[in-house]
Amino acid sequence: MLLANLAKSDHALKLLSLQRKSIPEPLSTSPYAITQLLDLFVKGAAGSYNPKADFNYLSYFFADMAQHPEARSYFVTEHKEDDNVVPLAKIIVFTEHKSVVRRRGVASTIKNVAFSVEAHGRLLDPRDINLLPYVMLPLMGPEEYSNEDTEGMPEECQLLPPDKEREGDLEILKTHLETLLLLTTTREGREVLREKKVYPVVRECHLRIRVVQVIMRDEPKDGEEKGHRDEKAESENAAEEADSDEEIVDVI
Repeated sequence: MLLANLAKSDHALKLLSLQRKSIPEPLSTSPYAITQLLDLFVKGAAGSYNPKADFNYLSYFFADMAQHPEARSYFVTEHKEDDNVVPLAKIIVFTEHKSVVRRRGVASTIKNVAFSVEAHGRLLDPRDINLLPYVMLPLMGPEEYSNEDTEGMPEECQLLPPDKEREGDLEILKTHLETLLLLTTTREGREVLREKKVYPVVRECHLRIRVVQVIMRDEPKDGEEKGHRDEKAESENAAEEADSDEEIVDVI
């Protein structure tokens, strides 16, 4: 948690080049501090390295680091000292982890990395980083899709079990949707999202989340004019949307 707060400073970028004593196997073979932290995050999940720690908050640290272009470059670059593994590929597998803290941090890291438009081709390439399935799966629930909608989807998103659960944290869902929006920046990205049938997934997610929000929202108080209430809410929503359209902020 302390590292996540420190990462808000530009000085934290020193961690990208800082070298320290290698950690004995099987934790990390890299001499770089940033990669050692990444390996600790991956291999230390659920107390597998230290029974008293799960290192979930390191995901927030990675998300804050990914606000910086230099760190975004690190996350999408193969590193020889780490068997040419792309760091982001180690992180994206946790988008459906049981820890909401880990899922939030990972989702924000992915979104922040997606601000690097020049990396979109590799992010979407199934032979490279293959990001798309890990963003789509949290949006998907137990609903069934038509053959037309299913054809073209990533294999990981097909034939899901009937008890498949959609991400329950609305902020995480929002973050993944923002990532998909960023991936539509280029024509090539939009074509890939169409080909991989992202639209049906977003459509079904929207329909079901909207139903939940309608059921759970507060009803007008007795005597309160519904029309006035709706107009006020619509005005406030429009103002919020206008503000959000002004600027995209790549922070957790």
